[in-house]
Amino acid sequence: MHPELSIGELAARAGVSVPTIRFYESLGLVGSRRTVGNQRRFERTALRRLAVIGAGRRVGLSLAQIAAALGELPAGSAPTQADWTSFATGWRQLVDARIAELQALRADLDGCIGCGCLSLQRCQLFNRDDEAAGEGPGARWLRQAPPGG
Repeated sequence: MHPELSIGELAARAGVSVPTIRFYESLGLVGSRRTVGNQRRFERTALRRLAVIGAGRRVGLSLAQIAAALGELPAGSAPTQADWTSFATGWRQLVDARIAELQALRADLDGCIGCGCLSLQRCQLFNRDDEAAGEGPGARWLRQAPPGG
């Protein structure tokens, strides 16, 4: 058994594509060393880091959120059970908030889309005068009516 994995071996073992690994590497989520022939070689610890990335993505976390968690680890180290417990504890709150948002959206789908016109008088997503612009991209008012609306 080789102590290091090529990018193709890592991709096959982790169930992700080679471009995905390159992208994650560019973000600092996994690291490699280069051979004399400029080929990437990954420590086996990258497998566990990719598993954590995959788990985080499956529950809807952004790569920035995952990177913040992995950034708490020493460079190139594999997350331990204690690390995973710590990640999961913090991520549980994010997942719970996302679930609440999705439940609110599900509960309001009939009222919002059922009319067929997305009524601007009742629609909670209506952004009169672009009031939500300062809050970031995407729909911002899923649980409450917008200010002044």
